[in-house]
Amino acid sequence: MPTQGPQKRLLGSLNSTSTVTPHLGLATNQTGPWCLQVSIPDGLFLSLGLVSLVENVLVVIAITKNRNLHSPMYCFICCLALSDLMVSISIVLETAIILLLEAGALVTQAALVQQLDNVMDVLICGSMVSSLCFLGVIAIDRYISIFYALRYHSIVTLPRARRAIVGIWVASIFFSTLFITYYNHTAVLLCLVTFFLAMLALMAILYVHMLTRACQHAQGIARLHKRQRSARQGFCLKGAATLTILLGIFFLCWGPFFLHLLLIVLCPQHPTCSCIFKNFNLFLILIIFSSIVDPLIYAFRSQELRMTLREVLLCSW
Repeated sequence: MPTQGPQKRLLGSLNSTSTVTPHLGLATNQTGPWCLQVSIPDGLFLSLGLVSLVENVLVVIAITKNRNLHSPMYCFICCLALSDLMVSISIVLETAIILLLEAGALVTQAALVQQLDNVMDVLICGSMVSSLCFLGVIAIDRYISIFYALRYHSIVTLPRARRAIVGIWVASIFFSTLFITYYNHTAVLLCLVTFFLAMLALMAILYVHMLTRACQHAQGIARLHKRQRSARQGFCLKGAATLTILLGIFFLCWGPFFLHLLLIVLCPQHPTCSCIFKNFNLFLILIIFSSIVDPLIYAFRSQELRMTLREVLLCSW
């Protein structure tokens, strides 16, 4: 990958039109005076990475400590936390190295910096792929628990969950290595964008179907107990709001990054696209924000997990 100095951020090889069309460079003034570039300080990467790190470590510790949480669903949530943890560790390490290089406290050869950058790129790309996979698996798990409730424990068993988890980790490492190795191929970027759209479509279809079933169930209960229609409508509106927040956060946090990759393929020389490319660090910040929000959505809403976490924190004091 091309090295762009100590200022180069994570997956910086994807933040360049040269990855697709190396002979068509953009001049710095080609974006125009109207281009808005959001400056992201290294301190923000470091602080958000540390917040995500603490959050996801607590989730992993709580699930590991409580044997009642050793079910397939919590195994998937734990793996999602591990994926987000990898994002946090990558961000914290990379930002610390950048600050040390800028301060002159760390002097090393360019070849070593290049190798370290490659390792971090694979780590962050693998964590992104695994995070998206586990978000999809959690949606599938919840779908089965609702539509196949009586057969859930025979369908989603711990051995099957473990095999799925191992498969996802192996595939994530393999494909992230492949993506970083052949990052300058258009097909690689299109595969990443297609993968994101597939996960978004999967989650949207499953969660909308679950919401529809929940509303139908609420309607049946309301008819049985002759409750008011407003109560059923309130339940459906609450469910719709929750679904909108869940999918909205997913799309807002991950969408800009994959839009960036798609625009590298579609319009590498267009001034508007070039302006978007300049905000690559902002898109990475949104992904870090996703790793902060995931525990709040998928883990901390569990009462038993919160109780275990409270015990862990009290014992640590």
